[in-house]
Amino acid sequence: MAKKRVPTMLPGQRRRPALRRSTNLVAATRLTTEVNVGRRLKELRSEHELTIRELADKSGLAINTLSLIENGKTSPSVSTLQQIAAALEVRITAFFESNTPPTSVGFIKAAQRPYAKFAHGALEDLGGGVAPYAVEPFVVTLEPHSSSGAEPIVHTGYEFVFCLSGHMLYTIQDRPYLLEPGDSLLFESHLPHRWQNVHAEPAQTLLILYPLDTPEHPVQHHFDRHFAPSA
Repeated sequence: MAKKRVPTMLPGQRRRPALRRSTNLVAATRLTTEVNVGRRLKELRSEHELTIRELADKSGLAINTLSLIENGKTSPSVSTLQQIAAALEVRITAFFESNTPPTSVGFIKAAQRPYAKFAHGALEDLGGGVAPYAVEPFVVTLEPHSSSGAEPIVHTGYEFVFCLSGHMLYTIQDRPYLLEPGDSLLFESHLPHRWQNVHAEPAQTLLILYPLDTPEHPVQHHFDRHFAPSA
């Protein structure tokens, strides 16, 4: 005797396009978490009691460039953001800060992390407002054939890069390092460096900046007690 097939949907019920619905939900949520870099720059400049001319002198950027950024007429490159941050004596994460109080634990759902568009890509903050920002984690997305800028980047601390997708070319002290998915790079960030997407497809990396010197070695606290040296 043949078994009756049990209907998977009730009469009149329509199948929902789950994937499209989920994608739209993420997109809708993203719209609420985008950071207005221009407005934040104006706020930071005001907090430091600097005129736009004074900030231009300190950063080495043109007044017109800063004005265009503040008024949302152009998106800065990451290297430009770092120049501005250095001139204001703040970290690059200052552009992602809001009025929410700092926390000791940062938890961000994938669709809700703050992100800022810059020239030819986007920068997503993974820090979650944790103070004092001893570590600054980001997801960097670069459009095809785009880069961090023509000028080498120099700052304090260390920089860790993990290639998630695409191909990224890092140049450190004129030496090239081509990162493919799964490759990583760790270096002292006072060394002049720049990076670019050398392929015709978007590239994405996990970027972790460690700007502070500290005597602590947290990796030992996490793993030394669990792993013994092999015989």
